Amino acid sequence: MATKPPTGDPVQDAPQVDAPLRAAAGLPAVAHSLKIAQQQMGVRRTALTLLRVNQKDGFDCPGCAWPEPEHRHKAEFCENGAKAVAEEATLRRVTPEFFAAHSVADLATRSGYWLGQQGRLTHPMYLADGSERYEPVSWERAFDIVAEELDALASPDEAVFYTSGRTSNEAAFLYQLFAREFGTNNLPDCSNMCHESSGSALTETIGIGKGSVSLEDLYKSDLIIVAGQNPGTNHPRMLSALEKAKANGAKIITINPLPEAGLERFKNPQTPQGMIKGAALTDLFLQIRLGGDQALFRLLNKLILETEGAVDDAFIADHTHGYEEFTEAARAADWDATLTATGLERSEIEEALALVLASERTVVCWAMGLTQHKHSVPTIREVVNFLLLRGNIGRPGAGVCPVRGHSNVQGDRTMGVFERPAPAFLDALEKEFGFAPPREHGFDVVRAIEALRDGEAKVFFAMGGNFVAASPDTDVTEAAMRRAALTVHVSTKLNRSHAVTGARALILPTLGRTERDMQGSGEQFVTVEDSMSMVHASRGRLAPASKHLLSEPAIVARLARRVLGESSRTPWEEFEKDYATVRDRIAKVIPGFEDFNGRVTGSAGFTLPHGPRDERRFPTTTGKANFTAAPVEYPKLPEGRLLLQTLRSHDQYNTTIYGLDDRYRGIRNGRRVVLVSPHDAQALGLADGSYVDLVSEWTDGVERRAPGFRVVHYPTARGCAAAYYPETNVLIPLDATADTSNTPTSKSVVVRLEQSATD
Repeated sequence: MATKPPTGDPVQDAPQVDAPLRAAAGLPAVAHSLKIAQQQMGVRRTALTLLRVNQKDGFDCPGCAWPEPEHRHKAEFCENGAKAVAEEATLRRVTPEFFAAHSVADLATRSGYWLGQQGRLTHPMYLADGSERYEPVSWERAFDIVAEELDALASPDEAVFYTSGRTSNEAAFLYQLFAREFGTNNLPDCSNMCHESSGSALTETIGIGKGSVSLEDLYKSDLIIVAGQNPGTNHPRMLSALEKAKANGAKIITINPLPEAGLERFKNPQTPQGMIKGAALTDLFLQIRLGGDQALFRLLNKLILETEGAVDDAFIADHTHGYEEFTEAARAADWDATLTATGLERSEIEEALALVLASERTVVCWAMGLTQHKHSVPTIREVVNFLLLRGNIGRPGAGVCPVRGHSNVQGDRTMGVFERPAPAFLDALEKEFGFAPPREHGFDVVRAIEALRDGEAKVFFAMGGNFVAASPDTDVTEAAMRRAALTVHVSTKLNRSHAVTGARALILPTLGRTERDMQGSGEQFVTVEDSMSMVHASRGRLAPASKHLLSEPAIVARLARRVLGESSRTPWEEFEKDYATVRDRIAKVIPGFEDFNGRVTGSAGFTLPHGPRDERRFPTTTGKANFTAAPVEYPKLPEGRLLLQTLRSHDQYNTTIYGLDDRYRGIRNGRRVVLVSPHDAQALGLADGSYVDLVSEWTDGVERRAPGFRVVHYPTARGCAAAYYPETNVLIPLDATADTSNTPTSKSVVVRLEQSATD
């Protein structure tokens, strides 16, 4: 049977620590998945729901964006996917009676774990100016409140329309259409905080800000480099693809400051052999210092250039630009400087080079470990240089593979959710819908927080997500949100952002991926785009958690009708009634979606065109793939300081906390831990089990402190430390961002560790 939610926050002041595990998945993952699912859904609902996850006639997992293989298992989900589904399909409910019993001030004292465990939201809720509690409100009144505040703005640019990566293609297209018809490009999204650096680097170098590989390419590769990524927790189904690639003969190099269980050994729960023994994945582990990746790839590029016959001269001559300037910079790479930047041994880099030179088909995968540094964009450009040198873009078994973290974050960007839209997209929008979209660039996430802080923005509307918990500089972000006239969150569940509000606030409950969506023309489906540009349908089957829920497309369509009124020629009512009409218009605006309805209905979907992958056509400013030659950077640490990366626990997905354990890292019953190498701990006089405050240091001189963290001696790279977010987001200055992409630098935070008052 499903269990009731916790009544009080669990005590987390004494985390238990064991040795980290050396293998991922297997029977413990199956058992934990079923335990969580049954607690949330009960036995029968668990079976009915999980067997529909990621199936061709089922619903897309609301977790990560890893693609599904052509031939799918009956259980085509991972442990964390099962947790995500269980939290959405839970039988627990957050009703108006809950809000009557809990003031906003009370909710603000609760942990993210406790808030998320309460269950699904059932009614639209309104917090009036000066009120202490949310109260139920009708949908009509809720839309009136939003319209009142939007109408009162001096400019449309005083409104911010944020999007989470869970939003479907149809909802995202309507959302950006509404915002632009309203008159603003203020469309920040969660990409701004994660893979914006990837998009910036790839757009400049290969002409499209997406990965260039498919699952088949991974299976055919000779060498896969996994850099700055922990797929065992963040994209567990990726381990199956790596296992298959290994079985086909591929070698795997892992580049990361932390050893991660999933990349050491994968115990595939789908096979008897996997359950018993598993498969070793990593052939070479390079335990790099945080921020040293650009230096590593630059030196590898120098060594490739110095190896006779290693460069693909024909590809470079036919398809690239900027080679001479790049080679001049690469040949200047220095061994000693690289060893300092990376913390690696010369022999390790030479071993990596041997694997690179032996490979005819190489894929480089990466995630936040590469994208959240000041120099992330030049780092990823250097990865592209590395692949271009040997012709490893635009042929089978090779290419770039930025692994997206949320199930439709890539699709939302494709649909136009972007604060800096391309002129061609706006031209197509204007031609199709007959209005002049704004051309001035809008706010990204960091700029939106600054605008709210400075009074330049007054209305904040979030389509999903947990903006307050996901954003950097927690104290600044929360103060900025509280300055707003109105904050609105379209949500399935309770989270921290509902407790940090503007003068007025709305919570608008919406359907989840697992739920049946009935509209005027009948049952609907939505579509998503995975991390490898495959677009496919998602069809929920469960009855909605409440009769008072609206779908995301319906919320946008009704809000647009109320705000824009008779002046809008867009058929919002028709869009709400039949999502196929939305897809028809997407097909006319966005290249690659021709005959959208015909290609997605009754099929496994289709892959979007990708010039570099499909025909070695590079739509850059030069018309070719661009080599680049940025100066090598890496973080410099003052004496007695550590470089902190923020990361997820295994019982976590983005800001959603499923539990208080990090099984693979040996942490139980608590999240306030900081992982420090024994060598650094000894030098700093930090005993294992002692308690410290984490204090970040930045150029503004402001003290940002995260108190009460248990020190865990852990095999991380020397000079580096790690701790979970969102608890450590308070340490990341708002203006500490990556060059070009403006992504918060959550993987390179200079900190000092001070003895805690709780020790």
